[in-house]
Amino acid sequence: MRPFFAMDSVRIDKFLWAIRVYKTRTDATDACKGSKVTVGGADVKPAREVKAGDVITVRKGPILYTYKVLMPLEKRVGAKDVPRFAENLTPQSELDKLHAPVETFFIRRDRGTGRPTKKERRDMESLYDSFFEGEEAD
Repeated sequence: MRPFFAMDSVRIDKFLWAIRVYKTRTDATDACKGSKVTVGGADVKPAREVKAGDVITVRKGPILYTYKVLMPLEKRVGAKDVPRFAENLTPQSELDKLHAPVETFFIRRDRGTGRPTKKERRDMESLYDSFFEGEEAD
């Protein structure tokens, strides 16, 4: 049985919003305009129609999500109902990027100590250089 809100084809920005890839239609539209969404490997505009069987790739941060359209829909559905309309084909290697450690370097200074002295700044720079020896600076 086909739900009353399912269609033969629907705009890609509406579909991405409906299956909860983006929180708002505006976010989905901006992603399409910013070349973060592809269908079959080709960049798409927000008005591009998608139909059952299309494979959508969405870049959100460092992760490349992949979805297969099972049934196009225009109305937003609950998170439990999303698998009826889109199949998540995102490989586990992409999902592992969510939990990858972020390599940052931060030297903490106590609040109220003011700006570092020349000696403290030199010490911080030598410490920083010792961590990143051999790497080229941008």
